[in-house]
Amino acid sequence: MTAYKNLGGNSNVLSYELGEDSIHVVFKSGTHRNYLYNHVSPGKAIVERMKALAIQGHGLNSYISTTVKSNFAKKW
Repeated sequence: MTAYKNLGGNSNVLSYELGEDSIHVVFKSGTHRNYLYNHVSPGKAIVERMKALAIQGHGLNSYISTTVKSNFAKKW
């Protein structure tokens, strides 16, 4: 896992792991803290944008809450 840079200072994202066709995001709080997003759900374009935001260290939490919402492949 890679620690999320959280350049904005107020993200609930703790860390992430990039896969070839997926991103696993770990949140600091919530009932379920691990979420997997892949090319099937929510789709390739969205996952690739999420990967770019994760690497950038800014905007991932906002993008998930406004665009991706509950469109994930798995949570635990």
